[in-house]
Formats: sequence, C-alpha cells, structure tokens
Amino acid sequence: MSSPAQSDIAASPTPGSASQLAALLQDVALSHLHNIGWIRVTGEDRVRWLNGMVTNSIQDLHPGQGTYNFFLSVQGRIQGDATIFASHEDLLMETSSDQLTGLITLLDRFIIMDDVELTDISDKRSGLQVIGPKAAALLHQIGLAADDLDTLSTHTIPWNNAEVTVIHAYGPLVPRYEVWANQTTITKLASALESGGAILCEDESLEWLRILEGTPRIGTDIRDRELPQETNQTRALHFAKGCYLGQEIVERIRSRGNVHRTFTGLRLDGDLPATGAPLEADGKQIGELTSVAAIPLPGEPHPIHLGLGYIRREALDRSLPINYPGGVAQPVLLPFSPSAASATQAASEPSERV
Repeated sequence: MSSPAQSDIAASPTPGSASQLAALLQDVALSHLHNIGWIRVTGEDRVRWLNGMVTNSIQDLHPGQGTYNFFLSVQGRIQGDATIFASHEDLLMETSSDQLTGLITLLDRFIIMDDVELTDISDKRSGLQVIGPKAAALLHQIGLAADDLDTLSTHTIPWNNAEVTVIHAYGPLVPRYEVWANQTTITKLASALESGGAILCEDESLEWLRILEGTPRIGTDIRDRELPQETNQTRALHFAKGCYLGQEIVERIRSRGNVHRTFTGLRLDGDLPATGAPLEADGKQIGELTSVAAIPLPGEPHPIHLGLGYIRREALDRSLPINYPGGVAQPVLLPFSPSAASATQAASEPSERV
C-alpha cells in the first residue's frame, strides 16, 4: 500500500487516529484496500517460470496457500515484493499498486519461450482488511469463517449471494485478514463489519501499526539498493528451492553468515527527527532512519517516538550508544508491543529511595 506523506505521519497524533490505533491493537478495525494491485499468472509453465523469478518457493505451494517474495536484480538488490497465492488454474500476485507497472515490465522481459501470461486484474477485485484481536470472531459473526486459516492461506466462500475470498494475511503483532469480492459486495461487507463494531481506520493509524510491527515498506524502508538479508525479512527467503534470479548473491551472504547492516526498530528519546536522519556512534555515521512516528499507544500518557531503519551490525554487537539529530536512539525488539513500552518506561525511571 502506498505510504502517506512522512510529514503528516510525523505530526502530532490526531485524537481520531489514536482511537483507531486502540481498536487495531485491542479490538477490531477495518480499512479499504485501495492501493493494492493484482497480477494473474497463467500458462502451463507458470509455476516453473515464476519459481525462477522470486526468492521463495512457488513450486511447493498447494492451492489456497501463499508465500511472501522478493524480486531481485542479477546483483541481488531488491526490485519489488509480492505475496503469491496458488490455485488450480493460476497464480495470483498481490503487491502495492505503485509497484504494478514496474513488476509487469520487469517480469515480462524474462518470458522468452515460456507458456506464461501476465494480466493486471486489479480492477476486477475490491478489498477490505480486518485487523485486531477480535477480527476472526467478527468475521465469523457475519458469516465469513476464517478461524481455521493458516497465515497466508485463503479460501473462497459464498456470502449474500456472492463469492468472497478470505485471506489470513501476515500480522506479526495482531491478527490481520483480507476479504476480496466485487465492489457491491465489499460495500455491503464494510457496512456489516462496522455494524458489528469494527472501527474504520485511515492511513495514519495504519502506518503506526506498520511501524510497531516493524514491517518494512518497499520504496520507503526498502530501496533498490537493499539486499534481502539486510531487511530481516527471512520469511521471503527459501534456501533449498533451486535457482532464481539473484540467488548467487543471497547464497553468498548466507554462506558468510551475516550482512554488515541490518534493519531494526529504535526507540527515539528526544525530538522526532525527519526520515533519512543519520544514526551515529563513536562520532561516525552507522545508519539511518527510514520511517519515524510519534505513536499514541493506548494507556500511555504521551506518544512514544519510534523509528525503523538500518544500522551497522558492529554497533549493535558492541552495544554502542547511538545518537541522532535531536536525541538518543535505543534498539528495540520487533514487533514492538505496548507492554514493551511500559516496561521500557519503568526501567528508565529512577527507583524510589526509602
């Protein structure tokens, strides 16, 4: 999904967005999936061909299963990402709409003598995402059972005289589901979900959740110079699937054991910096911030400043003090939970002397 302007995210949190974040973390919320693109891959050679284009295993997918993938250059640099789902008739690639044209152009260059066809079907699908601890229960309540779906699994079921596809999406902090159907059905589903108590969320609160999850975004946190292992998204990698574009670099990094820089979360004690702000230790630049936000966690008296970015591993290994323009950065585990915020705050407060 396309990223809202960083200046908007960095501004003081709005009260409405704060209540939306509370629903995302503690209850159930929904949002329209306006910025998602779909590519349908058909042809007899589709599985073999696409398996050679992405970092994860397509050949191992059964109908109804999906997997997250990177697309790489020959030099192993990330060119894009997509979640790919298998069915008996085709493979469906779900990606952000701003990647759609570039990915089709990239992939089309590698269709030589293969029986493969790529089709943009984005205008034929409308979607919602339902997020939060009570998401599955609400979907079940309105007649869309999702309790038995594994992560990145999907099924299509009838609802209100229409077919609805339910996906158990990746959600490292709270459960996340997607529902896809025609526009008329999605409008009815949104109404049913809101009547059932789901809070409609906008970009700001969804961006806060993304930063809490520690999920990097293509174009924001992942540029075309990043290597797969630098992003810490091992869920996109399969090391025993056979050859694919860029595999040599990925395997070389794996055999050496690590990369020099890594994607991480940071608690920012001080002013909220701009994106791209440098991280420094021992008077040297050792990284950069790619996403930042002041996040009003439920139950916290003040918004916490969190960032995502890249940092040299030696700085982490040596536990060096890290600074940024306007404050001090402390590495944190991802996903970053509200309970971790309270624990960090308690640890930073001086103990009371008797």
